[in-house]
Amino acid sequence: MPCFSVAHVREQGVDLIIAPLATDFGRKDPGTQRAVIAELQLRSRGAGLAGTVVPVWDAGGGRMAFIAPRPWHTYFSSIDLGIVRASLNRELQW
Repeated sequence: MPCFSVAHVREQGVDLIIAPLATDFGRKDPGTQRAVIAELQLRSRGAGLAGTVVPVWDAGGGRMAFIAPRPWHTYFSSIDLGIVRASLNRELQW
């Protein structure tokens, strides 16, 4: 069964599940993006992980794009994909 690596972190007392996705995720229509996020959330819960799934991807030019609740935009704007990769600590069965 394929595995998908995520970073399960606790930041400022809140659990987050950061999911690095392929660059083309940012070009998908919003409905497809929501469906992918919902599937990741479902699989995270199934793996016993608490928290909100936040997809991240390479936006080009050294920038990381993300879809996160508004209160977390400052945090996600302050990190990059290198930090995310270094934080990968859980695997979801796919």
